[in-house]
Amino acid sequence: MAIYALGELVPRIAESAYVHPEAVVIGDVAIGADSTIWPGAVLRGDYSHIEIGARTSIQDGTIVHVGHDVPTVIGDDCVVGHNAYLEGCVIEDHVLVASMAVVLTRVIARSRCVIAAGAMVQVGTEIPSYAMALGVPAKIRLDAAKSDYVDRSVATYVANGQLYKNELRRLD
Repeated sequence: MAIYALGELVPRIAESAYVHPEAVVIGDVAIGADSTIWPGAVLRGDYSHIEIGARTSIQDGTIVHVGHDVPTVIGDDCVVGHNAYLEGCVIEDHVLVASMAVVLTRVIARSRCVIAAGAMVQVGTEIPSYAMALGVPAKIRLDAAKSDYVDRSVATYVANGQLYKNELRRLD
């Protein structure tokens, strides 16, 4: 795994978490129990801190960064899809951030909302619980998110993390 301290900033990774060998974790980053960080993901906690809750999946190619003194906090039981970009935002528990979504500084995504694939959520936006953010720039649709979809995805990625921890082996 490419896990780096930056001066005194040292990542803290729960023993039960899975970080793929080709993911990069730098600096002030905390990764919770049973969370998964997949290939090509970059978590860079340099100007502030990154918190990843328990059972949260940060998928392939995703970038999680921070603003100057603006942390990025991702709650428990979240799925952040492939090639997403998050910086200086708060993602509460049970949120889906779909593939290629962009979530900018000071966004708050409330519990059980969905940020659709390819959406671009502008600075300072608040997405209510059970709402969906869609489009560029994102528009909010209230009560459009299905609450059980995220739960099924979370369970899948927790199981995948255990499989990869136990069975992944490099062949070269």
